Amino acid sequence: MSGQIYLNASTKANLAESVGPNASILTILAATLAAPVDEATRRRAASHVLDWLGSTVMGAMRHGAAGFRASIAANATGPSRVIGAGRTDWWSALQVNAALGNIMEMDDLHRTSILHPGPVIVPGAIAVAEHIGATGEALLDAIVRGYEATIRIGRALGTGHYKYFHNTSTCGSFGAAAASASLLRLSPLQTTWALANAGSRTGGLWQMRHEACETKSLHNVMAAQTGVQSAFLAMHGVRGPTKLLEGPQGLFAATADHADPHAVVLQLDSDPYWLIHDVSFKPWPACRHAHPAIDAAMVVAPQVLHPCIASVLVETYKSAIDFCDKPNPTTELEAKFSLQHSVAVALLQGAKQQRPTQNDFAPAALSQPDIVACRNLVKVVEDQEMTCAFPRHYQARVTVTLDNGAVLAHTQHDAWGDPELPLSMDGLQAKFRELVTGAGVSANVTKELLRTTLELATTSMASDWTAHWPTLGAAK
Repeated sequence: MSGQIYLNASTKANLAESVGPNASILTILAATLAAPVDEATRRRAASHVLDWLGSTVMGAMRHGAAGFRASIAANATGPSRVIGAGRTDWWSALQVNAALGNIMEMDDLHRTSILHPGPVIVPGAIAVAEHIGATGEALLDAIVRGYEATIRIGRALGTGHYKYFHNTSTCGSFGAAAASASLLRLSPLQTTWALANAGSRTGGLWQMRHEACETKSLHNVMAAQTGVQSAFLAMHGVRGPTKLLEGPQGLFAATADHADPHAVVLQLDSDPYWLIHDVSFKPWPACRHAHPAIDAAMVVAPQVLHPCIASVLVETYKSAIDFCDKPNPTTELEAKFSLQHSVAVALLQGAKQQRPTQNDFAPAALSQPDIVACRNLVKVVEDQEMTCAFPRHYQARVTVTLDNGAVLAHTQHDAWGDPELPLSMDGLQAKFRELVTGAGVSANVTKELLRTTLELATTSMASDWTAHWPTLGAAK
């Protein structure tokens, strides 16, 4: 879909003076990103930085990180920190740090834009902040603005785009550009150019999820670097196509048959409400599409014992099945994208009053007889109403039939960690500690890292905070 964006009278009145009556969507978005960020929203941004950091530290220990780390030149006196690997130049640090955030499949998620903002925006903003010597407060403000741009464009693209394109990559470049523009204090026009040029070469095809490869992480790297580069070029006068979104050969026309341009500017005429508050945290180490089924299984599990189970039925929405119908996973990544495996371990662990952990998706767990037996009992089918509710709600119903004919069922209408069922700060910190100490970092270092991250707004230089980052081989 392309063409003129239609705004209500209040929006037009508020924006006409700064951007003009015929402004492009990106021009309107760039103007609104200059709004001040309040303290509560900075605290929320610090929580997302903490969530990203925990997932990234653990991700640095995984095989998928090795190639990205090996591709850069280590420099002990370099100005920028690499998670788990010391120092190097800021551009190389960005390459590695942006590759690590999604490896554990525990990165944050925004539902209606169907993307993970943190793995792209946070490392992109950190790289620029370290490079220019920005404060912790400026870093958090930039992250808030980056999330805003990413989410607004993502929710406009719709599920048609998501069918073929990795939204985190497509929209992440816009977010990295917005965050970088904030740190570089670009004008609204320069910010528009940065967004436009970042979007002009964005993308990321889903074919990589059908094969064993590291391309998903590479998508995050390229989105972050594209956004950062576009902002620096805009600062020096490199212009971009301002109607990149709605133009006849723009992003919407090329990649989203049912795009909703108005979703980019929806509610911009109301009191500032930063959309980072609507982003979900993931409690389980699996694809988010598997989470509602895990949640439902955890409710049912205390009432059953595996030898008594005759069958397990999982009803959920189509995208969850498209991404996570893997009855016989053979790798850790496949297990994290398997509804059958996720539900099996949730039932087995829940029956013992325990919760699924990283170990339940590790290679050694995939062939455990009790998990295999339970996994083989799981049948997955689409529920049309749940498909229609997606992506506003991620839903699943788990029905367990016992050998004695008893039927136990639970319908999960939203996943744990969504705004309707938020993960508490205690839960978020527990997740962080589990990931970081699991990577081999001492409890004392973990505690200090947690404290300095949550106090990032008071840090005089972002580099003072990154100095606390651990390296591989930290104290056990």
